[in-house]
Amino acid sequence: MTTAAPLLAPSADQRDRRTSLAVWPLVLAPIALGATAVALLADADAVDAASVVRAVLVVLFAVAGRAMWRSDALRPLGALVLGGLLLATVEFAASALVVRDPDDDLAGAVASVAAALVLAVAFHGLTWLPDGRRSGRSDRVLVGSAYAAAVLTGLFHRADRPDPSAWPFVILGVVLAAGGFVVSHRRYRTAHGAARQRMQWLGLASALVAEAAVVALALHLLVGWPPDPGVVVGASFALVAGALAAASSPRLVGRVDRFLSHAVSAAGLTGVVVVVYLVVVVGLGRVPTDGERSVLVLSMLAAAVSGALYLPARERLTVAADRLVYGEPQDPSQALDTFGSRMTRALPMEELLLQLVELAKKHFSLRAGEVWTGVEGRLVRAASVPDVGPGAIQLGPSVLPVVTRAGVSSRGWAAVWLPEVLEQRGEGPLRIAPMTHSGQLFGLLVLERPEGDDDFSEEDDRVLTELARQVGLALQNSELDNALKATLEEVQRKNVELRESRARVVASGDAERRRIERNLHDGAQQHLVALAVKLRLIQRLADADPQQALGMLEEARNDVLATVEEVRGLAHGIYPPLLMDRGLPEALQAAAGRAPLPTSVKADGVGRHPQEVEAAIYFCCLEAIQNAGKHAGDGAVVEIEVSACDDELCFSVVDDGAGFDLAGGVRGHGFVNMADRLGAIGGSVEVWSAPDQGTRIAGRIPTASRSE
Repeated sequence: MTTAAPLLAPSADQRDRRTSLAVWPLVLAPIALGATAVALLADADAVDAASVVRAVLVVLFAVAGRAMWRSDALRPLGALVLGGLLLATVEFAASALVVRDPDDDLAGAVASVAAALVLAVAFHGLTWLPDGRRSGRSDRVLVGSAYAAAVLTGLFHRADRPDPSAWPFVILGVVLAAGGFVVSHRRYRTAHGAARQRMQWLGLASALVAEAAVVALALHLLVGWPPDPGVVVGASFALVAGALAAASSPRLVGRVDRFLSHAVSAAGLTGVVVVVYLVVVVGLGRVPTDGERSVLVLSMLAAAVSGALYLPARERLTVAADRLVYGEPQDPSQALDTFGSRMTRALPMEELLLQLVELAKKHFSLRAGEVWTGVEGRLVRAASVPDVGPGAIQLGPSVLPVVTRAGVSSRGWAAVWLPEVLEQRGEGPLRIAPMTHSGQLFGLLVLERPEGDDDFSEEDDRVLTELARQVGLALQNSELDNALKATLEEVQRKNVELRESRARVVASGDAERRRIERNLHDGAQQHLVALAVKLRLIQRLADADPQQALGMLEEARNDVLATVEEVRGLAHGIYPPLLMDRGLPEALQAAAGRAPLPTSVKADGVGRHPQEVEAAIYFCCLEAIQNAGKHAGDGAVVEIEVSACDDELCFSVVDDGAGFDLAGGVRGHGFVNMADRLGAIGGSVEVWSAPDQGTRIAGRIPTASRSE
């Protein structure tokens, strides 16, 4: 049995409207109580700065609670904020009644208990952050204990008459603040996205309130202003109301990072200034007199402004000093220390190395500087200042390991192991730094000072060692990039060749089928049709002219033999029966016997191989023999050699004919057919030729994996 839905169920807009209306009593009631409290204090002529601040805070927190109520994610927290605000205004109104009538015990008790409950509500809100979801059982026990402790604290405070102390509230506030921080921090670590940013807004406001409290207390101790620091601290709670409203705004919640970073910097700077002044002035000296307080305030303000301007001023002054000393906006030693990390693929390596030499020349006061780069012992001069042109060094197998393992070395070492570097140089101090990485030499950094200058110091050698290490890593990365680029280009080329080869194989197959069809139609089929006509004539002449019929039978027999021979030749062109039955050596011997030029075959020890391997080599050799017959010229001799070597079947077809220019003839149709045929089964073919020096065609096919 099913229950029908109500016919007049409220729509979503109606539910939102009812929810919006439900919050207004929670918003207006605190405002009304706050206004009542101000009126009572005005009637008793007791309105002061603290009362005005409290009235303004009531309005601000009411607006913040209303904004939180409009957000579905923050509605439970908004209700809690408005409930705490209601308790605060109850305490405000009850305190105003006590001001009018100090003997009103009920109002005094209500004020004390309400004030303590406001602290418990704040702790409750911290345990509900960031989204207002209810906590676990342990947190609920803590919240209940906080409310119970608040009630007891309020009653104890009221019982301490006639002059109750504020210390119970201070102790309760410190304990609840510490516990709330632990719980909220635990939930902050598991929060993500917008929920985490809402908690950051509240943390930002809390940090600013704490900073305001520290500054107000410090100024009160040092200069006697403000006369009531509590009023300043209370006014700073307007920042908390603003943070709650910003956390409920979809447009502002994501901008907390920018505000938080600036606020933390400002709070840290202010805290340092205040602590230093408190320690120096009060801790080590004395409390200033009235005449000294104005000077102290100005000095504190000057310290804060100086601290705020320190970082941007330091950066600009450092740049100006470097320009004055070095003639450029950066110390060359710092540029050298970080040069390797600044090497980027956006600039050519030659330009980067030239920048390196120029920086080294400025920093080390050089007469000349050079960078040699290369691998496997062959080094070329990649950059030099002043430019001395190209150069090359070939390190032998005995020298290369020594240079690779050497550190920063001087002229004496170079005279033994690298005399080529010392050619056409002066007699000034010299340093050679091998640029290595992972035990491989990638280049040399050669620095030379003018003759008569001081030798390189230990600090110079340290900078050179670090610089050579960084540049060696960069050169290795460059080599890897070049190798990767070459590999990609080779893969792309192979891919293009594969696509073209596949297209040619398909086209060749279609052309071969058309050729077979044409040969059958024009050859064997025509012979068979003529034979059928001839047999019909023989049948008619059998009775009338038996002698002529016998003669025609002999002609028919010859026609049948000719047709058989033509079909055999056609089949031989498709796949030689001898190749299938006897193998590659005998099939090539037979092909050599039919060749237009004298042809010899050497295939000793070549056994049977997979059918596609034998067919590929046979037809490639046949193609090469035909090409030699067309282009080698009269009197040329062809030699065919087939051998098995290193899991490969190799062949070569060599003629001593006219030859040709490789640049103009290597991509002929016959060579393309051979490359496609061998490439289809993983093989390769190479061609060597020159005018009047003959032609050599060699190919190889891997056979190990195919034999398995």
